[in-house]
Amino acid sequence: MTLAVRSADLHDAAERRRLAAWVDAHPEGTPFHLPEWSMAVAKGCRQQSHYLVAERGDGAIAGLLPLTAIASPLFGRALVSTGFGVGGGILAAQEGAVAPLAAAAWRLAERLRCPSLDLRGGPCPGADWQRDDATYVGFVRRLATGDEAELLAVPRKQRAELRKALAADLAVEVGADRAARRVHYAVYAESVRNLGTPVFPAALFGAVLEAFGREADILTVRHQGRAVASVLSLYWRGTVYPYWGGGTEAARGLRANDRMYFALMAHARLRGCARFDFGRSKVGTGAAAFKKNWGFTPLPLTYFSRHAEGAEPRSINPLDPKYRLQIAAWKRLPVWAANRIGPWIARGLG
Repeated sequence: MTLAVRSADLHDAAERRRLAAWVDAHPEGTPFHLPEWSMAVAKGCRQQSHYLVAERGDGAIAGLLPLTAIASPLFGRALVSTGFGVGGGILAAQEGAVAPLAAAAWRLAERLRCPSLDLRGGPCPGADWQRDDATYVGFVRRLATGDEAELLAVPRKQRAELRKALAADLAVEVGADRAARRVHYAVYAESVRNLGTPVFPAALFGAVLEAFGREADILTVRHQGRAVASVLSLYWRGTVYPYWGGGTEAARGLRANDRMYFALMAHARLRGCARFDFGRSKVGTGAAAFKKNWGFTPLPLTYFSRHAEGAEPRSINPLDPKYRLQIAAWKRLPVWAANRIGPWIARGLG
């Protein structure tokens, strides 16, 4: 069947509703395929979003591909599906929609002078694409029926640490107002500075919260009134996605991150969620080990990329040895300085 690929107008509310409904009905859809995500990224990071739609002759949607054109003076240009997401590759109702969407995306990359095109997940776009299933793993499992069952689902060693966290003097609050956003950003910014990476713009977090409305919130853990851990989460189709989370220097000794994620599991159950998507981590990292300790099984994530002839693949992986000195220097920056410089750098990562 003949398919036509076009760029969707995300400023058209009726078009957005139609696309969101199609993504919601697709079994492999993710929040990163939603037009709301693309618009939030464009608004929060000032990067250009493109949303390709493949349609049959009768106008029915056969597939789609959200894309973000990333432009960075430090990391170069790239077209990414989807910007600042961990998923968002080609989503198709029929195999015949995959090749036309991939071809249209590459033509767009050439027109935008982007030497790299990255697709996070989805079916293989074709033989001329590079496949990477060794860099990232994802962690997803079903939530238990209650707190005690959730504790028993955690391996014994981590369960002992979690019980200490539950006995500690820690308070949990949930919100999404300006105060909650300020607190979350302060905690998250300190967390990523300590890891040696730049923080995303606060505008990105605000744009995502606004775009997802009641399907997003912030959970914060406090110790003696001071915020020590905080996470911004998405809720979609019965799954909770803790997406941007971290803790201060004090969080480790207080086991505040353990308390945070356990509280989020209970909060998600109250919201009707049945699955917990712990997100992706790089293979062999401490973050991956932390999630395994919680009883999550790592599953390889498959990404695809294509590059212009003679172009070097864009490297934004902080594990790349060439960034070792920069990361070490970043960890020594005062938080206020990292927060001023970091967003300018991070909006170009994609």
